[in-house]
Amino acid sequence: MAAKRKYWGFVTPMPGATLGEVAGQCEAMGLVGLWAPQLYGSPFVPLAAAAMATSSLKLGTGVALAFTRSPLETACSALDLDAISGGRAVLGIGPSTRWWNESWYGVEYGKPLAHLREAVTIVRMILRDGASGKLGKWKGEYYDLDLDRFELLSPPTRADVPIYLPALFENAIGMAGEIADGLAGHPIWCEQWILEKLNPNLARGLEKSGRKRSDLDFNAWLYVAPGANKKECIEDARATVIFYSLLEQYERYFAECGFGAEARAIAAASKAKDEAAMRRACSDEMVEKFVIVGSPDEVRRRVDRIAEVADSFALGAPNHGLSIEKIGAYNQAIAQAFYL
Repeated sequence: MAAKRKYWGFVTPMPGATLGEVAGQCEAMGLVGLWAPQLYGSPFVPLAAAAMATSSLKLGTGVALAFTRSPLETACSALDLDAISGGRAVLGIGPSTRWWNESWYGVEYGKPLAHLREAVTIVRMILRDGASGKLGKWKGEYYDLDLDRFELLSPPTRADVPIYLPALFENAIGMAGEIADGLAGHPIWCEQWILEKLNPNLARGLEKSGRKRSDLDFNAWLYVAPGANKKECIEDARATVIFYSLLEQYERYFAECGFGAEARAIAAASKAKDEAAMRRACSDEMVEKFVIVGSPDEVRRRVDRIAEVADSFALGAPNHGLSIEKIGAYNQAIAQAFYL
């Protein structure tokens, strides 16, 4: 059953020879694609390097921050990656958190879904018509552009580069169903949230655009920590759950999943700079809710349940607070459990 599923891996900036080796291994294992997150540089750079070491893998930005670069730069970067890879680019694009945008990058966040919708509309316009020399002017709520004299140097490799949108809450799921080619499920999504929230909200968006469920790929991103010592797996995953618990925008999500009190206690301990209290507040039950931990058989059973609604998967090790070697060991365990 597992061999028939579509799996994506992840790649980050690393020395060129190592990156090429990792990408080649992912292709040899039968993965269908690689995501590169924007943590914290451009995701297009490692994907361009991976393109040179592979021939069939899809190469997706997972996700490029929509507001920290202009729609024109985003579209041109996607077209460049598509040309370099021979038509294998996938543009994952999303708003991320207000904190990152405003405090780190110094850009306007605004109403994130409205802002993202406008950015995606302009990006699609450039992807499809950028070679025509007839893009014209755009004036919206967030962008005021004059592209009258813009024209690509050469025709695009394809008429369209697929666009995937990320989602945490219901309205974002619906918007992906309405305007995107794919939905990248948030890696902190729990099984309950996926099974209860995905289909009705996705259906709402698909109905608006007159599309069928088969017209969109739901790529389920999941944190997975397989291991013989479940207690160790839980302990290793705890810092990743804590990281997301500290994001104010995610408070409602944790509350609706039954862990609002724990998330608030973690945030309070963080303000007090009490790391031990943060870890105590993040119970084992909370870790197991949001990260798939346990023996290979146990993690496969949990992924099997999510496979009832997912079209493809991106499985990654929890990475906060762990050494590169430990993360690598978990990713190898994921490969053994699901790909090989």
